[in-house]
Formats: sequence, structure tokens, C-alpha cells
Amino acid sequence: MKSRRNFLQKLTLSAVSLPLIPRFETNSLFATGKDVKRDTVLRVAIMGLGSYGTRVAEAMQDSKKAKLVGVISGTPSKITTWQSKYNIPAKNCYNYENFDAIKDNPDIDAVYIITPNSLHHPQTLRVAAAGKHVICEKPMALNAREGREMVAACKKAGVKLLVGYRMHFEANTLEVIQMREAGAFGDIKFFQGLSGFKIGDPTQWRLNKELAGGGAMMDIGIYSVNGARYMVGKEPIWVTAQETKTDPVKFKEGVDETILFQFGFPEGIVASCLSTYSMGNLDRFFLNGTQGFAEMQPSTGYGPIKGKTHKGPLDNPHITHQTVQMDRMAEIILEGKSAKVPVDGEEGLKDLIIIDTIYKAVASGKKEPINLG
Repeated sequence: MKSRRNFLQKLTLSAVSLPLIPRFETNSLFATGKDVKRDTVLRVAIMGLGSYGTRVAEAMQDSKKAKLVGVISGTPSKITTWQSKYNIPAKNCYNYENFDAIKDNPDIDAVYIITPNSLHHPQTLRVAAAGKHVICEKPMALNAREGREMVAACKKAGVKLLVGYRMHFEANTLEVIQMREAGAFGDIKFFQGLSGFKIGDPTQWRLNKELAGGGAMMDIGIYSVNGARYMVGKEPIWVTAQETKTDPVKFKEGVDETILFQFGFPEGIVASCLSTYSMGNLDRFFLNGTQGFAEMQPSTGYGPIKGKTHKGPLDNPHITHQTVQMDRMAEIILEGKSAKVPVDGEEGLKDLIIIDTIYKAVASGKKEPINLG
């Protein structure tokens, strides 16, 4: 673990500096941009061949508009395995030191960065400098300062920056959003988001502040942060937060175990959320309005997402989230479409600003204003 940590830290430092519908269709929530050939496919290289990178790769096998064509990894054996399994040519395989050479590879359109949080910022800058579109896992960076630099770098390079918000394309989630917009819940009053699980291996990078940037908040807590925003349909204007730590050996200084946080929104709407690495049986969203409610559990897992509203069950068919995500992101990048709930760098930056403010509220013990401007 120590050698891996040193290697990753070295990489970081060396980087280039409406009416309700009976059946929900995610395609209906996209606005068509310029006319393009419908057989256009987004050619993607995955950076980071761990467990989630594998999940994305498998899901892409069923994608109609995105194709896995390249890999970037610091582990040669993984590259060899993926080459064979996914029929990836050697010329599309890179390591963390030489992947800047993708600039000269016309076979790759975009790079999906699925590495530890601390690497997102430097790797995004390098991919953008190489002229390739960036898809980055969440959280987009360690803090808002890094996020702003990533957004600016991609704009300067003329490439797209998207964030892996797979729930923004999930059918039951989008149905609740459409119901809220259509007024089915009346005036929204309250949201509850519970995000957490019992984390295992104490030596993993998610419990290393230098690699993760924090603890549960930077991993699972972001789902309640982001979920509060898209479920309520407004941006929070203040936050209070309290941290609880029961195991200071496993959760060292700067690595949060459990944070309870409360948002205030315009019009008196409030939210109560939990981010934790020490409790299971959570993953629950609850939205309450003057005329109805929506309840989802599980609300952000890999699926199927289950839930109900005051009108009945949410029963849209489950499709692998990452398959839908990659198809829709291909449409955004290649066809100029836009998502109902944004997945761009600006959206990722808002979550980072909010998380920064949550940590500030934990430290101050005060109600802290959230400035997304």
C-alpha cells in the first residue's frame, strides 16, 4: 500500500501543471442539437482499471453510442488482461507517465478518469491539454479551487468536461424530478438524504486523506449533496454540519467517518442529510411536499432503484446505469444534446463548493452561507 501511495502522489505532483407519462423514457429529456450522423460512436479510453473501471467497461459492451477503445493504467498486467478481454490494440494502451501521447492518437475521442480523487485534477489538465474530452468520476476534484481550474482548462482546450453522475440518467429518479416539476407534490418543503455503508479494508485509498481528500463525504456523501439539489430543484443557500467519529484509528485526522448536515433552500425549504462510513441499511431519499411525497430506497445504488410516490410505485425497468450514462454522454459530446439534470464541469464544481462549505461548517460549528456564484 505504501509503494502505491507514493506512486500515486508522485503522479499528482508530476502532472502538467409537464403532463405525467405512464412510462418514463430518458431520451425524452434530451434536447436535440445539430444534426449529425446517428451512427457516430464516442471512442473512449478508461483511465484507472480498478473495480469501478471494470464495471464501466462491462456496461459499455451494451452501449450503442460509446465504445471502449483504449486503456490507461499504472499496472502492466491489467493492461494485458484488458487488451485480450476487450480487443484493445496495443497502440491505444498507455501508462500514467506517457498518456499525454494520446494527443496524436485519432482513435480516442475521450478519456474516462476513474482514479483516486487526488488524481482527477492533474489528470484532467493533461487530458484536456492533449485535446481529448474528459469524463471524470465524482467528486470531480478535492476542492472547489481544483474544480475551477479543471473547468477553465477544458474550456481553454475546447473540450467537454463531464462528471460521472449516473443517477442523472436513471429512469425512476428522472420520473420523480418530472413529477416535481409538474407540481405533483405541491410546494416542496423537506428532503432527507441518507448515504452510507460500513467501509472495510482500513488500508484502502478511500481512507487516505492525501488520496481521497476526506472520508465518507468525498465518496458516498456526495450522493446526498447532489441528490438534495436535483430532488428539491433549487440550490441550497446555507448549511450547518456536525461530525461524529467513533473510530479515530481507522478514521484518522482529516478522514470523516460520519457527518450530519442540514441545508436551507429558498422559500424555507430544508433538508437533513447523513454521510457515513460506519452504518448500513441507508441509501434512502425522501421528498415531501404539500400535496404528496416520493420515497426511494435504494436511491443511488447500482440498481434496481426502488421507490414509490403518493401516486403509487416507481416501476420503470432497470437498465445498467453506466450503459445509459455512456450512451447519453456520447450524445452530449457528439450530438450537442443536453441532459435534463446537468452532468458538466459546472455541475461538479457546485458540489465541490457545497462540500467545502460543509467542512467549513463542521469546523466552525456555525450556519455557513453557500455561495455558488
